[in-house]
Amino acid sequence: MKSSREIMEILEAYDLTGSYRAAAELAGCDHHTVARYVALRATGGSPVEREHRARPIDEYLPKIEELVVRSNGRVRADVVHKRITAMGFTGGERTTRRTVAQVKARLRAGQRRVFRPWIPEPGLWLQWDWGHGPKIGGRQTQLWCAWLAWSRFRVVIPVMDKTLPTVVSCLDTTLRRIGGIPTYALTDNEKTVSVDHIAQIAVRNPDIVEVGRHYGLTIRTCMPADPQTKGGSEATVRIAKADLVPTEANLLGEYRTFGELETACREFSDAVNDRPHRETRRRPVEALAEERTRLHPLTKTPFTIAFGTTRRVNWDATVSVEGVRYSVPHQLIDTRVWVRFQGDELIITATGDDGPTEVARHARSTPGNPSIKDEHYPPRTDHHGERAPRATSSEEAAFLALGDGAAAWLTEAAAAGTRRIRPKMAEAVTLAKLHPAAEVDRALGIAAIAGRFADNDLIRILTHNLGRDTSEPSRAGEDHSLQPGTSAWSNFGLPTQTTIPDDESETH
Repeated sequence: MKSSREIMEILEAYDLTGSYRAAAELAGCDHHTVARYVALRATGGSPVEREHRARPIDEYLPKIEELVVRSNGRVRADVVHKRITAMGFTGGERTTRRTVAQVKARLRAGQRRVFRPWIPEPGLWLQWDWGHGPKIGGRQTQLWCAWLAWSRFRVVIPVMDKTLPTVVSCLDTTLRRIGGIPTYALTDNEKTVSVDHIAQIAVRNPDIVEVGRHYGLTIRTCMPADPQTKGGSEATVRIAKADLVPTEANLLGEYRTFGELETACREFSDAVNDRPHRETRRRPVEALAEERTRLHPLTKTPFTIAFGTTRRVNWDATVSVEGVRYSVPHQLIDTRVWVRFQGDELIITATGDDGPTEVARHARSTPGNPSIKDEHYPPRTDHHGERAPRATSSEEAAFLALGDGAAAWLTEAAAAGTRRIRPKMAEAVTLAKLHPAAEVDRALGIAAIAGRFADNDLIRILTHNLGRDTSEPSRAGEDHSLQPGTSAWSNFGLPTQTTIPDDESETH
């Protein structure tokens, strides 16, 4: 089979000479070849089109087309080759692969969908989807990714599950961040939204229908296994995962706490909404200000039925559920929260200006075993259960104003069961008027360390400290030493001479 260039040279030679043989001599081919290409051109056919020749695999072409159609173009060429080999095909697998690819191409050409560009209207469509977030403490998190179609405004919220109460909480938070309610919300066919499909018609979850009625929002779902119907939210998921999930590509570190992930998601949302969108060339936050004029007003109260039952937070920052006390952040004391069990966990939800949020999560406990978390309470100022002295009267305040030594003296004296503590405190205040208060406080600190709490102990310590010479101490020079000398050993080993008294010598 000649190439396209060679065929064009043959036709040019024929047009130049008008003779098959002369053109054949110029093109270097047989004159019958020139005649065939000239005749093919004269009939209106393409002279460069490859002529189909019968192949051994043509006998099995109907079977190949059947297998491709039945599998909707998903059957592999090696599987087809095994099937037709068992039927008697003796050709190679390369021929089968080429033929299967041609059949699949024809199938795709006949089934190709033609998309009409979607031009969104302001205030009409909101889309959301889910993505796997990073793991925190070995537990998988989920990323709620919402996308306002016209303004391209994005909201990313991290959660621990995808249950219906979590969906309602994220939806309410998204609407409050947007500042209004659009007409439609489009999402995937999760069980929290669609419980079944009958004749390709989605059967809505009754609970999500109630949520839509509460907000005046119509919830729609895309066709099953058809991601083209909500590409905007899926793009948000892809971008959010690329920026928030630690991978080798973005070199992010692990998140130690869920609060760090929440902060990172909020910063991500602010960043993508403050930079110009590639298609609109506008910042989404600016477009949102314009779209808000087309959104419906927000409801005053969030949809809270799905969050469980209500509980009042006690003065000790706990709620009682089934006879068990569970702690909540101390800022929620004397407020109302919602509690629900999800498997073996108790989830506590509170509502605020930004909508409902999950404030605590506990493992299910049993009566008599309260579940208390230290992070729900302010840091303790005492150490090991010890109380710091706090004045309740003017006399106590005057004593504790002396300093830390006075507080230490009072703590140690009380622990030792000292008698007449109040008069001794008054004595210390009186001494502070006669002597420097810092010296009195220092004496109290020394007394606390030494355990001296008797009468007049403070005066003795204070007098001793005040009587000490605080000038620069004298230092011995190099020519003086405190080491005793060796003169006492000078007569060591010599005979001792006995001295006779004078009265005895006169007698002898």
